[in-house]
Amino acid sequence: MDMKTKKDLAVDFINTIRTMEPTALNALIVKEAGEELAQFFLNYSANLISKDPSRVLENTSSLMLMGYLIRTYEEKNTQARQGTFQSYAFA
Repeated sequence: MDMKTKKDLAVDFINTIRTMEPTALNALIVKEAGEELAQFFLNYSANLISKDPSRVLENTSSLMLMGYLIRTYEEKNTQARQGTFQSYAFA
């Protein structure tokens, strides 16, 4: 079995979205994040970049990592909630 690293998975994902049609990418964003979260990140990014335009590269990297960390946080919370409900169901 070929186990991909986190970096391999990230590269695969970036390559996939890089080749997507804009309408397909927008549909994916709306489906997975929703309009409200997409708008939040747009506003947050604009605010961050406007504060120090010379640090666009660092800010972009930070935003990408923030997205990753948010996703892992969501997954951990989802697993914790499922574990709580499962133990309750068997009590």
